[in-house]
Amino acid sequence: MSRALYPKIKHYHHEWLKVDDVHQIYLEQSGNPNGIPVLYLHGGPGGGSSNNHRRYFDPEKYRIIIFDQRGCGQSKPSPSIENNHTDFLIEDIEKIRQHLSIDKWLISGGSWGTTLALIYGIRYPQVVLGFILRGIFLGTKKEYDWLYQVDGAERFFPEYYQDFIKPLEGNFQDNLLEGYQQIFSSDNEVAKIAACKAWYLWELRLSTIEHHHIGMAQIEDSHQALCMAQLSHHYFYHHCFIEENYILNNIANISDIPAIIIHGRYDMVCPLNTAANLTKHWVNASLQILPQAGHSGFESQTIDALCKATDVMANFLQETKR
Repeated sequence: MSRALYPKIKHYHHEWLKVDDVHQIYLEQSGNPNGIPVLYLHGGPGGGSSNNHRRYFDPEKYRIIIFDQRGCGQSKPSPSIENNHTDFLIEDIEKIRQHLSIDKWLISGGSWGTTLALIYGIRYPQVVLGFILRGIFLGTKKEYDWLYQVDGAERFFPEYYQDFIKPLEGNFQDNLLEGYQQIFSSDNEVAKIAACKAWYLWELRLSTIEHHHIGMAQIEDSHQALCMAQLSHHYFYHHCFIEENYILNNIANISDIPAIIIHGRYDMVCPLNTAANLTKHWVNASLQILPQAGHSGFESQTIDALCKATDVMANFLQETKR
């Protein structure tokens, strides 16, 4: 039987945690305060958290911790790329753990959230109980090229790609990240907003095989588009502020930690071969390929797999604790 999301719940506590002189990150907790602590890392960069992210986890078994990464969502200021790179985000995660007085926790996330989860685990393996990851992204040049250059995802969505490159007006066709950099660093606010919406629309269209006919009319939340576009571009333009193949080169740090990896066969944002390659190098990771799913965390097969995975992991952690 296919699983649905757990019922809607409210958080029992929320706050804005000051992490430096610029940023306060939105942080919330829901579920069972005495349950297994789990941190969910949203995608993007800049995607922000969703109330539905709480619903992947059994609220009776889990202490569910969600936050908006610096510069997006309800965090302040937002959108913002100031003092915003991967090392800062990793240290924010560790500050949250210490702030909440958590000894060890489960780390979960989707897309860009998997990148952060893996880097955090590599740097702090001693505090990680396990991983549940959906839609693996490793932050490599091959992945950027797939998304933004010709002969990648463009081959499957040529008409959508034309909408994506339209703000560049024929310039920088061989280097779209540089072209968007010129727009995002300019003072032309009208052009900047239009470019942000085009960037956001490209990823939305690639993200799902269940929900079609996504057009510019669906980009109603300008703040979400600004956060997603400006932060994603900021990170990808700077190669996610990590060395090429950083995660695979350091996977031995987390090789003993159990992981459940879930990936849609028709994921057009993060192609499946990335997840397959990761599991080849990670002896304690299992890969579940979803035969009729894309990239979105809220397609039916993905919801089913994630909720089942959180149940399996909860039972495993409770058994090993005895």
